[in-house]
Amino acid sequence: MVDLRLATAAGIARAIRERVISSEEIVQSHLERIATVNPSLNAVVTLTADAALDAAHRADVALAAGEAPGPLHGVPMTIKDNLDTAGVVSTGGTKGRAAFVPPADATVVARLRAAGAILLGKTNTPELTMAYETDNLLHGRTNNPFDLALTCGGSSGGAAAIIAAGGSPFDIGSDTGGSIRVPAHFCGIAGLKPTAGRVPKAGHILPLGNIIDDMTMLGPMARTVEDLELVFGVIADDALVPGCRDVAPDGLRVAFFTDNGIVSPTREIADAVRLAAGHLAGAGYVVEEARPVEVGESFDLTLALWTADGGDGFSAQLAAHGTDELHPFMETVMGVCRAGRKTDAETAGLLERWQCFRGGMLRFMERHDLLVSPVSPFPAVPHGQTFAGDCFPGFSYTMMHNLTGWPAAVVRAGTTESGLPIGVQIASRPGEDAVVLAAANWLERAFGAWPA
Repeated sequence: MVDLRLATAAGIARAIRERVISSEEIVQSHLERIATVNPSLNAVVTLTADAALDAAHRADVALAAGEAPGPLHGVPMTIKDNLDTAGVVSTGGTKGRAAFVPPADATVVARLRAAGAILLGKTNTPELTMAYETDNLLHGRTNNPFDLALTCGGSSGGAAAIIAAGGSPFDIGSDTGGSIRVPAHFCGIAGLKPTAGRVPKAGHILPLGNIIDDMTMLGPMARTVEDLELVFGVIADDALVPGCRDVAPDGLRVAFFTDNGIVSPTREIADAVRLAAGHLAGAGYVVEEARPVEVGESFDLTLALWTADGGDGFSAQLAAHGTDELHPFMETVMGVCRAGRKTDAETAGLLERWQCFRGGMLRFMERHDLLVSPVSPFPAVPHGQTFAGDCFPGFSYTMMHNLTGWPAAVVRAGTTESGLPIGVQIASRPGEDAVVLAAANWLERAFGAWPA
């Protein structure tokens, strides 16, 4: 039996192909783990146990019959509840979709199933994914597995919590301002926000073709970088070329910074980033401390873009779903949007400012191949605090890479004195996802495997 505390998607796939374990056994063991931890976490909000066991049985029969397995043959997964899953309720955390059953899978879900993955259930998300912690009126609050009094982050908080607790090898998160990377940091797992455009978003709850959509990417969340690469290779429109282990560090130039000038990090966060930079230097990267000047405007610019339409887009979407009662987080979002409404002329100027931001960041990266920084200036915080004080602007560390559309990964890089995980963020130029994953892989090896 594969040890659930250490099980990875890649390891499970190999064990199933080599007949070390059956898909039925591994799916059953994950369902049992969910039953153990989910009452405390509230991470999985819809369980598909019978369908999962039936799919696992079919996977084992197919393998025994000599059918060629896909890269995720028989491997269990969970899927964030903002992504459509055919025949399974997909709420997006909003009451108007409490009974919504999509007729077809989101594109990424269809690709994962075609590769052999088996759905265990759906993971919790804030309403319309618009919060940095995971709570909604349908399913309630998801807790951090390291401390139930703390948030697991958002919006992919249910995914991060159940992966960290050993109930799922991987999930697919969405990231508009850090919604993959912040939960990965808070829960001590790995996550990848790919280059904008590399992973299709059809079947995601946010509508396509607006400013929010332009800042949103879908990507894998797992316990290891190997799993990020494996799952990314399945869901992306193009294969990883080269694979991350084919990217040699020698001569690649790394810039790192610990403070973005908006919210200063804790000492432990800053120390983790410096230690990560030291590990990369030891691996052969050329490392210097440097910060693009543009990062200092990442919060103000992101907030201005998110609120430019005064919340009309969110209002229309909520009305289309039939939602007439909002979670307090969504009420806060709508209030901020209404206060930030721009005229058409102001929005045009804002879009020009956005392009200047991207251009300045690219000019900085003409001299560097990677940019390393904190994920946020603090570890996991108590429930209900993400809109308070410096918390909200603190998420500017992740927002900057939604503004650019660059690939950015998170790996665990330490632990606070109080026992909370610390992640570090690694980013690169558009299309250089393999370069990001290669550096993340080096750091994962330096800091040690994901702790059971």
